[in-house]
Amino acid sequence: MSVEALLNGESKNVEYKLTPPSRSINYTKTAVAFANGQGGCLVFGVEDQTLRVVGIAEDKVFTVMDSISDAIVNSCEPLIIPDITMHDVAGKTVIVAEIAPGLQRPYHIKSLGQEQGTFVRVAGTTRQADQPTIRELTIEGSNRSFDQVQCLGLSVTEEDIEALCASLTKTAKDNAEDPEKVKTVTEKQLLQWGVLAEQDGQLVPTNAYAILTGNTAGRSVVQCGVFKGTTKAVFVDRREFAGTPQELIEESYQYVLRNIHMGARFKGVYRQDVYEIPPDAIRELIVNAIVHRSYIDHSSIQIAIYDDRLEITSPGRLPLGQTIERMKQGYSKIRNEALASAFEYMGYIEHWGSGILRVLQEVHDAGLPEPEFLGGDTDLRINIYRNGSETGSDDGIVTGLRRDSLSDDGITEETTSKTSAAPNAAIAVVPSQKERILDALRKNASISISDAIRILGVQERQAQRILKSLVEEGSAVKIGAARATRYAEAKKRTEPYE
Repeated sequence: MSVEALLNGESKNVEYKLTPPSRSINYTKTAVAFANGQGGCLVFGVEDQTLRVVGIAEDKVFTVMDSISDAIVNSCEPLIIPDITMHDVAGKTVIVAEIAPGLQRPYHIKSLGQEQGTFVRVAGTTRQADQPTIRELTIEGSNRSFDQVQCLGLSVTEEDIEALCASLTKTAKDNAEDPEKVKTVTEKQLLQWGVLAEQDGQLVPTNAYAILTGNTAGRSVVQCGVFKGTTKAVFVDRREFAGTPQELIEESYQYVLRNIHMGARFKGVYRQDVYEIPPDAIRELIVNAIVHRSYIDHSSIQIAIYDDRLEITSPGRLPLGQTIERMKQGYSKIRNEALASAFEYMGYIEHWGSGILRVLQEVHDAGLPEPEFLGGDTDLRINIYRNGSETGSDDGIVTGLRRDSLSDDGITEETTSKTSAAPNAAIAVVPSQKERILDALRKNASISISDAIRILGVQERQAQRILKSLVEEGSAVKIGAARATRYAEAKKRTEPYE
């Protein structure tokens, strides 16, 4: 890091000291925090409030450098060796102690012990680490993944394993373009992922097993809420979801869709749903929050819908080696390796590291501001700012629709509003996706997946889910297989489709 960059103000990786304090703990704890995080620099000879360069007296520079090095080396455990240099700034000498990110975490002050002496950087300040953070640091230092560690107090039977294999396989087939190509999950595969482990010749469940089965030992909760205004002062509606990751993804995703604006775009004779926030971006962020959250931290994932934004908060500091900047560039750092493997198999993750890039592209294509990424020290918060209550398009008339869940019984009320794109347009409640597909089935002998995508204006995976649901409830029948698959209204089909 250049001297100029070091003088831009304190941050999560820069801290100033006018002179080395008489009590070395005032800066050695920051050295510990840097080693437990992304590294950083202690700059001596600069006033922290004004950034005024005072410098270190020339006749004391080498003595001060030695005392800083000795204090850090002797006070910290495991050993931290700083890279100490001196620099000339406006004719004055400043001392820079650079601390590299540590690999033997957690680092702490010897005299205070690990529980009281472990520190981390939070929003540019040095703070004592809490127990979940210390456990997270310990996992990082052991080069393990928490979800691959045995879940103590939980046992597993052959029937339990078969049930999980069947559940994962079903989800993968539901999400696949060609279900016939999906291989069935086996016990061997669960072992390879780290969902199961072997101990004394016996199969034991890991934390990933507990999470994937929705067991209370690995309980994960998503709290969703709608708020009036731009703060959490006034609740409009709230829900809390618990269960398997698959259930959490679907329930929280549908909750968001019910509570954001939706319009309809006309392309020729076809009418398409147009949500103010791209559904694929919403789903991707929910998936990321569930698979990459810290399960050591028992806080809940929070999804908040404000008048101006959708906010998704995932518990846990960013993993070792990950930063918000690198994340936005497509760099992937897997916190939960077993879960990530299972999610990739189930079709929730396409390519590691590509999810955030897809979100950025989807939001850009929708004409919305770039998503805002905040935190990373104790949790990660992502905001997608809404485009108001109106959705417009150059290729057709659009009507705005707001869906609000306001009652505890789950009943959803729908209200419509005109948009500036079509001030004199007739307003109509957009039929549900199932109703529009059923209408198409009544009017046609059969339809394909491509037809459903065009009618609904959704991605292929969502169209497949809706058609599958209609088949399961007996309203439609599936004809053919693979790319030749078509769908017809159940009561219409009397002869095999050819």
